[in-house]
Order: sequence, then structure tokens, then C-alpha cells
Amino acid sequence: MDATERTPALRLEDLKRGFTQGDRRIDVLTNACATFYPGETVALLGPSGAGKSTLLHIAGLLEKPDAGRIVINGADCGTLSDNERTRIRRMEVGFVYQFHHLLPEFSALENVMLPQLVLGLTKDRATARAKALLDPLGLAPRWDHRPAELSGGEQQRVAIARAVANQPRILLADEPTGNLDPHTADKVFDQMMHLVRDEGVAAVIATHNLDLAARMDRVLRLTDGLLVEEEVAVVDAVT
Repeated sequence: MDATERTPALRLEDLKRGFTQGDRRIDVLTNACATFYPGETVALLGPSGAGKSTLLHIAGLLEKPDAGRIVINGADCGTLSDNERTRIRRMEVGFVYQFHHLLPEFSALENVMLPQLVLGLTKDRATARAKALLDPLGLAPRWDHRPAELSGGEQQRVAIARAVANQPRILLADEPTGNLDPHTADKVFDQMMHLVRDEGVAAVIATHNLDLAARMDRVLRLTDGLLVEEEVAVVDAVT
């Protein structure tokens, strides 16, 4: 089915966001628009300071725009109360950051179980779901290990599994392999792509790695506050 015939997981409509530094106004987003569909991976490119993290925070309902709409699964989240925004964020959005932010006192399995337990799943169901996510990531032998006992790549794979534990419609990742060596980054990225497609989530991945960006379904570049789509085939030629 063509992407235009599917229901979007996420729509960003005419987003505006700016900040004031002293007597100077800095506009980070100016009428930024984009649509993201289930099961696709979208690279978000742009230089440091362009507003990629701000865009992801707004898309994930962690921050409010100055103007514009965030529509998740057909719901205009700009009209919702803070409690409703929190509920949708917990159920519909998963986050992966450059640093894994795992809870150090819990095992890999427990870190993936916790978001499910917060939503009220039974321990048995949360355990089964966590194992089903960690196993294809090659982490079955490491279920009972705490983060300090895992390598950097293993920790990030646990973080990715945790992000999709509650079966969100959207995965927002901010430089998810930026803290890894190239070989490990490549492996973690491949496993994340398989997981995204298996889970059917819409993944928006901010990155500076043009090689990884070229392997995604679409590429968006944040330029002068706007989101501009680029051809995947020529992204390596764009600086």
C-alpha cells in the first residue's frame, strides 16, 4: 500500500518554536511540517543547534510549540490537558537517546519490564514481552545482567527494547548510535531497523551519520526552521 493511503502515526503541522536570549529572538522552527507512517524509518538531519532535539521533544509531547499542531494517531495533542498528554506519551511514544539512561539497579530484563508494569501489565505478561524483544537483539544470555555489566552496545539495545516495550506507534531517537564505535553502531542500527519494522512503529531518527541516514526510508533535513525532504540516494553528497 502506498504511504499516502495509510493513516499517519504522526503529523507535524506548521510548528513554530523560538527562544529569547537577552534581547535577541532565535527562531528554531518556522512552519515545520512532516508526516510519518507506521513501519517507516525517517532520518532527521541538520547541523548542531539546528533544532533537531527541540523538534523531537515537541513531537514526543515533552515540550509545547509556540504554534502549530502535533497529531498522533488522529488526535490533536495541542488541545489536550497535561495529564492527557502524559498518558499519550506513555502509550504512543518511545524515546531513545544517545546515552541509554537505563536504571542501574535493575537488570536488562527488568529495565524493559518496568514501562509495562507502570501501565498496569501483569508481571508475567511484562516478562514475556521483554524477553520477546531482547531475544532477537541477541541479549537472551544477558537478561539478568545490570547495565554496568553490559557493553555500550548492549546497553543501547536494552534501551531500544525498552522504548518499544509498550508497543508505541512512534519511536523518536536522538543520535541513538552516536556514543558507539562505528562497528558497534552499525550493528545496533541494523537491529533497531529490524525491530522498527517488526513492531510497525514510525521511527524518526536524528543523526549526523550520513551513511546510516542513507539506509533509512526517507530523509528530512531541518533547514532554517523548515523540514525539507531529500532523496535518500543523494544524501551522502549533501553536507
